Amino acid sequence: MRIGIFLGAAVLLAVPFLTARADEPLVFKLTLKNHKFQPDHLDVPTGQRFRIQLTNNDDTTDEFESYDMKFEKIVTVGSTVTVRAGPLHPGTYKFFDDYHPESAVGTVTATEGK
Repeated sequence: MRIGIFLGAAVLLAVPFLTARADEPLVFKLTLKNHKFQPDHLDVPTGQRFRIQLTNNDDTTDEFESYDMKFEKIVTVGSTVTVRAGPLHPGTYKFFDDYHPESAVGTVTATEGK
Protein backbone atom coordinates (compact mmCIF):
# COMPACT_ATOMS: atom_id res chain seq x y z
CA MET A 1 0.00 0.00 0.00
CA ARG A 2 2.75 2.46 0.94
CA ILE A 3 4.60 1.74 -2.31
CA GLY A 4 1.46 2.58 -4.29
CA ILE A 5 1.05 5.89 -2.44
CA PHE A 6 4.73 6.71 -2.95
CA LEU A 7 4.55 5.95 -6.69
CA GLY A 8 1.33 7.97 -7.04
CA ALA A 9 2.93 10.94 -5.31
CA ALA A 10 6.04 10.64 -7.50
CA VAL A 11 3.90 10.71 -10.66
CA LEU A 12 1.96 13.77 -9.44
CA LEU A 13 5.21 15.59 -8.65
CA ALA A 14 6.63 14.76 -12.10
CA VAL A 15 3.59 15.99 -14.07
CA PRO A 16 4.48 19.73 -13.93
CA PHE A 17 7.96 18.96 -15.27
CA LEU A 18 6.58 16.89 -18.13
CA THR A 19 3.96 19.46 -19.15
CA ALA A 20 6.41 22.40 -18.88
CA ARG A 21 8.47 20.96 -21.73
CA ALA A 22 5.45 20.96 -24.05
CA ASP A 23 5.03 24.70 -23.47
CA GLU A 24 8.64 25.63 -24.23
CA PRO A 25 8.99 27.99 -27.18
CA LEU A 26 10.40 26.96 -30.54
CA VAL A 27 14.08 27.81 -31.10
CA PHE A 28 15.41 29.03 -34.45
CA LYS A 29 19.16 29.28 -35.04
CA LEU A 30 20.84 31.97 -37.14
CA THR A 31 24.43 32.92 -37.82
CA LEU A 32 25.97 36.17 -38.96
CA LYS A 33 28.87 35.78 -41.37
CA ASN A 34 30.30 38.38 -43.77
CA HIS A 35 27.60 40.73 -42.42
CA LYS A 36 24.76 38.52 -43.70
CA PHE A 37 22.26 36.40 -41.80
CA GLN A 38 22.20 32.69 -42.58
CA PRO A 39 19.37 31.90 -43.11
CA ASP A 40 17.94 35.34 -43.79
CA HIS A 41 14.32 34.22 -43.47
CA LEU A 42 12.39 32.27 -40.84
CA ASP A 43 8.86 30.85 -41.00
CA VAL A 44 7.11 30.71 -37.63
CA PRO A 45 3.59 29.81 -36.51
CA THR A 46 1.25 32.61 -35.47
CA GLY A 47 0.19 32.95 -31.86
CA GLN A 48 3.20 31.11 -30.45
CA ARG A 49 6.24 32.37 -28.57
CA PHE A 50 9.65 31.49 -30.00
CA ARG A 51 13.34 32.20 -29.55
CA ILE A 52 16.03 33.14 -32.02
CA GLN A 53 19.62 32.13 -31.20
CA LEU A 54 22.14 34.17 -33.16
CA THR A 55 25.82 33.26 -33.37
CA ASN A 56 28.19 35.98 -34.55
CA ASN A 57 30.79 34.54 -36.94
CA ASP A 58 31.78 38.03 -38.16
CA ASP A 59 35.08 39.61 -37.22
CA THR A 60 33.27 42.59 -35.66
CA THR A 61 30.67 43.16 -32.97
CA ASP A 62 27.12 43.33 -34.31
CA GLU A 63 23.75 44.52 -33.00
CA PHE A 64 20.82 42.18 -33.61
CA GLU A 65 17.70 44.33 -33.75
CA SER A 66 14.05 44.36 -34.78
CA TYR A 67 11.68 47.29 -34.41
CA ASP A 68 8.82 45.02 -35.50
CA MET A 69 9.48 42.32 -32.87
CA LYS A 70 10.85 44.72 -30.25
CA PHE A 71 14.30 43.34 -29.46
CA GLU A 72 17.86 44.63 -29.52
CA LYS A 73 21.01 42.74 -28.49
CA ILE A 74 24.74 43.34 -28.85
CA VAL A 75 26.53 40.24 -30.19
CA THR A 76 30.29 40.18 -29.68
CA VAL A 77 32.65 38.26 -31.97
CA GLY A 78 32.22 34.49 -31.58
CA SER A 79 29.34 34.73 -29.11
CA THR A 80 25.72 33.57 -29.22
CA VAL A 81 22.72 35.53 -27.95
CA THR A 82 19.09 34.52 -27.59
CA VAL A 83 16.10 36.81 -28.09
CA ARG A 84 12.50 36.04 -27.31
CA ALA A 85 9.72 36.98 -29.70
CA GLY A 86 6.06 36.38 -30.31
CA PRO A 87 3.38 35.55 -30.25
CA LEU A 88 2.98 37.21 -33.66
CA HIS A 89 -0.03 37.95 -35.82
CA PRO A 90 0.11 36.80 -39.46
CA GLY A 91 2.58 38.90 -41.42
CA THR A 92 6.24 39.57 -42.16
CA TYR A 93 8.56 41.13 -39.59
CA LYS A 94 12.03 42.57 -40.26
CA PHE A 95 15.29 42.13 -38.32
CA PHE A 96 18.74 43.55 -39.04
CA ASP A 97 22.25 44.24 -37.78
CA ASP A 98 22.13 47.88 -36.75
CA TYR A 99 25.87 48.25 -37.44
CA HIS A 100 25.54 46.88 -41.02
CA PRO A 101 21.90 47.59 -42.01
CA GLU A 102 22.66 47.67 -45.73
CA SER A 103 23.80 44.02 -45.88
CA ALA A 104 22.65 42.19 -42.73
CA VAL A 105 18.86 42.06 -43.03
CA GLY A 106 16.29 39.34 -42.66
CA THR A 107 12.63 38.56 -42.11
CA VAL A 108 10.33 36.40 -40.05
CA THR A 109 7.01 35.39 -41.60
CA ALA A 110 4.27 34.32 -39.21
CA THR A 111 1.70 32.05 -40.84
CA GLU A 112 -1.32 30.29 -39.38
CA GLY A 113 -1.03 26.53 -39.30
CA LYS A 114 2.79 26.38 -39.47
